[in-house]
Amino acid sequence: MDLNLHNKIALVTGGTRGLGWATAQRLATEGCHVAICSRSKDVLDQRAGELRDVGVQAHGVVADVTQPGDVERFVEDSAAALGGVDLLVANVGGSAGGNLLEATPEDWHLTFELNLFHAVRLVRAGLPHMQRRGGGSVVIISSISGSKPGPGAQYGATKASEIFLAGALAFELAPHRIRVNTVSPGSIFFPGGGWERFQTQNPDRFREFEQREFPWGRLGHADEVADVVAFVLSERANWINGANIPIDGGQGRPSAF
Repeated sequence: MDLNLHNKIALVTGGTRGLGWATAQRLATEGCHVAICSRSKDVLDQRAGELRDVGVQAHGVVADVTQPGDVERFVEDSAAALGGVDLLVANVGGSAGGNLLEATPEDWHLTFELNLFHAVRLVRAGLPHMQRRGGGSVVIISSISGSKPGPGAQYGATKASEIFLAGALAFELAPHRIRVNTVSPGSIFFPGGGWERFQTQNPDRFREFEQREFPWGRLGHADEVADVVAFVLSERANWINGANIPIDGGQGRPSAF
């Protein structure tokens, strides 16, 4: 299926590892010109070079999405380098702190910065550029933790907020022909990721988790998420707006504990 993404300009926060890198690669193979950001210049330069090897333009910006002005600078630098903005992927996410009595107010604030607030800033900064190009599409990477609660209340709360945000912005931005959706991965295994570390440190518990919570007996893969993100961003998904799409293989709970 041709997704009609050739020569579209896509910005992916993060984009050097895990879901962000898989998404950037997938968009590049569809002919998108791609901008990514990261806190590490060396990794950023390497990944941007790999994207150019596919035959598209690529741009990397050193940025920390939790720092004031960095998301906006990422958008402005990328739009100037690539010629505009058509597609946005709010991929960066994470969590700080432990359970309720262990997590500090600062942990809660940082978790919201990593997830919800960075997504808000990305869409606000990208909106004028998408308006100038006649519309666009946004995907926010949420999580099944936003609808299937587990330990770590601050993480799930931010992911639920992202789902609501996308639904609200779908109405607000529809007059500008900008669609906004969330995809909500379950537990995704990729090299260097948290689940790989958990498997190494707790092989028996990991094996029990796979068999207990997954109908197919395995965790998801990053490229399985990237395929859905690319489709939802594309014109083939024009009638998908304000939706939350789980990509979890039927996973029961988001935690191995």
